[in-house]
Amino acid sequence: MSQHNTGMLNAIEQLQAKNGKIVVVSTLWNDEMINEMYNGCMQFLSAHEAQIIEHIKVPGAFEIPYMCKQIWNKLKNTPHQPEAIIALGAVIRGGTPHFDYVCQAVTDGIVQLNLSICIPTIFGILTIDNEAQAWERLGGIHGHKGTEAGMTALLMIEQNRKMAQIKNL
Repeated sequence: MSQHNTGMLNAIEQLQAKNGKIVVVSTLWNDEMINEMYNGCMQFLSAHEAQIIEHIKVPGAFEIPYMCKQIWNKLKNTPHQPEAIIALGAVIRGGTPHFDYVCQAVTDGIVQLNLSICIPTIFGILTIDNEAQAWERLGGIHGHKGTEAGMTALLMIEQNRKMAQIKNL
């Protein structure tokens, strides 16, 4: 965890959400990085008794929003309905504008999911200039973004559960 996340650490210490139901959508591209993100995420979620409903792998980051929407449509209103979706991917800057287009499309897609479905979609997408920056964010100086994605999912599940209680008053 980055030293700049003391608020997140304090919130995690008070976390009460147990048995959160989560779907993970990750990419096949940049698989070594993504596997590390996934492992960090799973370690945190397991320690907090989360249930992984599905783990779906898509070719690249561009396909993540589509698959998140498809899995939501498949599982909503079923006993397996997730309480959060975690999107894990990495887009590394190259020598063409491709990086900008993919990053913008993935960001916009995840924002649209957060505004159109009733559960959070967690942005676990590394947008980096080079592979060294990824490793700084996967256990290095900038913390572990996979772990942080798991934390974010559980904190959002907890907030949604609190909102459901308010609504029922």
